Amino acid sequence: MLHVLPGPRDDWFTADALHTLLTEPYTVTPDSDRVGMRLDGPALERARSGELPSEGMVGGALQVPPTGRPILFLADHPVTGGYPVIAVVRREDLGAAAQARPGDALHFRLA
Repeated sequence: MLHVLPGPRDDWFTADALHTLLTEPYTVTPDSDRVGMRLDGPALERARSGELPSEGMVGGALQVPPTGRPILFLADHPVTGGYPVIAVVRREDLGAAAQARPGDALHFRLA
């Protein structure tokens, strides 16, 4: 269980998107490394179209590209990103997240 806080761009998503993130499991894909963990599961639907200009990113950010499948930024994450961040995993939970392997299911809950 990874605890999250609503992200700085949660308003870019439908109300159902945050509910989906918090109630459905997301599976770690093999396309993951120390930079970020790509997750597979239900798409997180946007309420807005378009893209953001690049902005600062933090470890634990759940950035959502146009596919709707989140990417969890880990230890070597980029310092900027251009996709909206729906939520941020608490720093205290990042160690547990980093131990997840491809095929593992992650569950998110509000902190």
